Amino acid sequence: MTKVLYPGSFDPITYGHMNIIEQASKLFDEVYVAIMINPNKISMFTLEERVNMIKEIYKQYDNVHVVYSSSASVDLASECGCSAILRGLRSLSDYEYEVSLAQVNKQISNGIINTICLFSDANYQFISSSIVKEIDKLGKDLSAYVHPIVEEQMILRRAKW
Repeated sequence: MTKVLYPGSFDPITYGHMNIIEQASKLFDEVYVAIMINPNKISMFTLEERVNMIKEIYKQYDNVHVVYSSSASVDLASECGCSAILRGLRSLSDYEYEVSLAQVNKQISNGIINTICLFSDANYQFISSSIVKEIDKLGKDLSAYVHPIVEEQMILRRAKW
């Protein structure tokens, strides 16, 4: 059985992330969407909110699982029985960063965990969580960038400001 870990903050999860997850769900027996906790970063959504949204979005997928951790991605991949970490690529600058990260992850996992990169479809390559948050701050329509479940939560969060 082939298992892959797709780590990220997913704050919020975007259609770009979802495109990578859906591609992976067709290539691997099991996809673990790993919400990584970064104590140095202020998140828009709590860990619980992100877990709940992603679980709701993928409730119809038998092979997509949501996990979370503050440990190293390679450690979580190992815990989940994954032989690879999945990364999404949008641009050349993503590639340069991901090559370095892949090399470090392979080294600190003693050569056990590989990195696999998938490209998001062209219409999602410009989307990032940071850009989505900026669009939200401007009060603009989010429907082209995030799932309706996420859009609803972002609008509710904006209304509380």
